[in-house]
Amino acid sequence: MCTPNARRELPGAFDSSVRRRVAQSAPPATAPARALVVSLGLLACVSPAAAVDLPTRADFVDADDGYVDVSRFLDRSFGFVPLVVPITEPAVGYGALGALVFIDRRGEAGSESFRRPNLYAAGGLRTDNGTRGAFAGGTTRWLDGRLDVGGGLIDADVNLDLYLPGNIPLGYSASVRGGAISAKYRLGESSWWLGARYAYADIAVRFDLPGGGGPLGLDGDSSLALSSVSALVSYDTRDNLFTPTRGLYADLSWTVADDAIGSDRNFQRADFVGLAFHPLDEQVFLGAKLGARWSSDETPFYLRPFIQLRGVQAMRYQGAEAGEIEVEARWQFHPRFSVVGFGGVGVAAGRAWLDGGRETVAAGGAGFRYLIARNYGMHMGIDVARGPDQTIWYVVFGNGWFRP
Repeated sequence: MCTPNARRELPGAFDSSVRRRVAQSAPPATAPARALVVSLGLLACVSPAAAVDLPTRADFVDADDGYVDVSRFLDRSFGFVPLVVPITEPAVGYGALGALVFIDRRGEAGSESFRRPNLYAAGGLRTDNGTRGAFAGGTTRWLDGRLDVGGGLIDADVNLDLYLPGNIPLGYSASVRGGAISAKYRLGESSWWLGARYAYADIAVRFDLPGGGGPLGLDGDSSLALSSVSALVSYDTRDNLFTPTRGLYADLSWTVADDAIGSDRNFQRADFVGLAFHPLDEQVFLGAKLGARWSSDETPFYLRPFIQLRGVQAMRYQGAEAGEIEVEARWQFHPRFSVVGFGGVGVAAGRAWLDGGRETVAAGGAGFRYLIARNYGMHMGIDVARGPDQTIWYVVFGNGWFRP
């Protein structure tokens, strides 16, 4: 029979002072607050239909403050969470992603500063512009937490727009079948990791033009088998995987696709992302993100870097190079509830396959968070952001820059 695991210590994202406030100072949930939290909790956590030891109300309510909390449910041996998340990305339209997510909270921290859980997921998605897909993947730690192994498979048909000079959208459909596997190893007792990744995908593209061919000499990108290897370097001192409050994270990858390993196209890409988190006090937390990406001349247009900011449509502003800076402040005004404000600026340059121009955009917004799993330091919520073209809202899991 499945039984709940023993209660374990709170990870670093909620330090001892915050934990005391949760246990001692949190008022009983009011009816409106309960309605809000229950709706969010039901979105993320619906009990499985067939489990030997069925969950009870106690698995979804924190005994200390009476608020909805799924920590105990995630600690149970079956631990699968049916997750339904709205898709609001304008690049693919409105829809939903459904998945079974398994969060395995490893019993020991090992050589890490916090107990990083193993994560596994399988599911599918569909949107109103005809985009559909299925996926499966996960990331897990071995050798006392020193070896990080991840991988995944995807089968998807995605409908997107390529923006031509003059900001004219040209629709296209991309069929993607492929997968990837990666491994990283921690260097000694440091926070540095070195590793490698292999990825393979068959990609077929059809434009919304007579005959389905591509404009501007892009016909060569229409049907490709892409095989690539990447060198990975990362640094991680975050105090929590889901919603960090302090620490640094940086990840640098150099990717090479070459016919020597079965690729129809030879090209290179470099990708960097850096995150920093710092608490101003027990209630206010600051975060910053720096992203930068570069691609060589032969990179297929759909793999070109693009500006990645909340409030900016994905793949809207592409270039041979792209990057952005975004900052965020979160106020934990209640042990369970917090609000965030954020803003940033991004640049895409060197659109050699179009006009070689440079575009700079800014975006910003605000949102709220609810501490849905206290023992995991896991927050969920909604962000509303405004960019140069439209207002976009996002369902946020962990934080706006979640990196497993």
